Amino acid sequence: MSEFEKLHIVDPSHEEAPHTQIAPVPRVSIQAFCETPRLADLIQAAAVDRHMQKAHVKHHMGGAAAAVEAFRGAPTPNIIVIESSADRGAILGHLDALAEFCDAGTKVVVAGRLNDISLYRDLLTRGVSEYLVEPFDVLDFVRAVSELYATAGADPLGRIIAVYGAKGGVGASTVAHNIAWSISRGLDVATVVADLDLGFGTAGLDFNQDPPQGIAEAVFAPDRLDGNIMDRLLSKCSEKLSLLAAPATLERLYDFDETTFDGIIDVLRASVPVIVLDIPHVWTGWSRRLLIGADDVVIVASPDLGNLRNAKNILDTLKTARPNDDKPKLVLNCVGVPKRPEISVTDFCKAVELSASAEIAFDPKLFGTAANNGQMIAEVEAASKTAATFSDLARIVTGRAEAKKGRRSLFDPILSKLSRKKAS
Repeated sequence: MSEFEKLHIVDPSHEEAPHTQIAPVPRVSIQAFCETPRLADLIQAAAVDRHMQKAHVKHHMGGAAAAVEAFRGAPTPNIIVIESSADRGAILGHLDALAEFCDAGTKVVVAGRLNDISLYRDLLTRGVSEYLVEPFDVLDFVRAVSELYATAGADPLGRIIAVYGAKGGVGASTVAHNIAWSISRGLDVATVVADLDLGFGTAGLDFNQDPPQGIAEAVFAPDRLDGNIMDRLLSKCSEKLSLLAAPATLERLYDFDETTFDGIIDVLRASVPVIVLDIPHVWTGWSRRLLIGADDVVIVASPDLGNLRNAKNILDTLKTARPNDDKPKLVLNCVGVPKRPEISVTDFCKAVELSASAEIAFDPKLFGTAANNGQMIAEVEAASKTAATFSDLARIVTGRAEAKKGRRSLFDPILSKLSRKKAS
């Protein structure tokens, strides 16, 4: 068989660690030949997964025999997926027949039910790239295809965290900047904040930076963009935090195509562990694409009716477009504004069918001081509850911790001891 890659065995019983990264699948053609409706449905679901948006996927019924017939007089795609419930001899026979028609560089993935080491060795000898033992799920398949194109020894893929406001003025940018600062400082992880509001972005003000270059140079000269250019465009805020600043000028119009930011994201993912996208409250092709393509999404809302409606619409859209991903994180900001009628946090969360990862109380003095000084909340008042909330959010969105539980009190050990005494 022509240049099939080294066999990689997927064990579906192995549980992946939470937040395991899957690299986007490159622009390849994939044809699957299924025996069962279950695998056909799985391939169809994988084809619309956000990691596979560049791939061209088709599925056919008929299994290995249909694959052999299909390519007798036709060129083979980049990847052929074959499902076979046959015994070892029949599987190998079909692969030998298929090998006569495979073009150089074609990768073959076999989905079967036999967990047999001798079969593995025979598949390896024939150059099969991947053997998937059924049953497996959509993400198992997507991950397997992604890893076929992973470069040995490559750095881990950067994590994209998109922060988006349910309405304008709810403080989504402030939340994004403080999360990024907390990741870089509290977790000691290199982080980039990308301010995507080119006309009115506030990241430069919030971090007290006025860089001469920023994201506009990357957007309007995409052909020149690479890792070295990106390094020159980033403004250093601290040892582990960099800013890709918006120009915040109105000298030109910022009308973008859907894929305008793809190159920027690709370069950042290849060089930075965490990228926080500060996405303005607009609904365009590019903003939707960034939200759907992010590894984690944070929706920021205030507890009123307009925010509830918008948050519900956004969450429903993302649920449909990201069926294989974790739910977005909900942050309720400006909770408890004096004399303002509010929807209770409980009722808000019930209506949008999502628990809040954080509730941030209305504190105009603290937030106003931070904004005017070009500082983060923890720099102004490190011991505040709000600073602790952003620290918890940083852990949640990076997979370092579950949503915050109740804080421990100094009296907890005493109360615990009393409870045990009472029980005995």
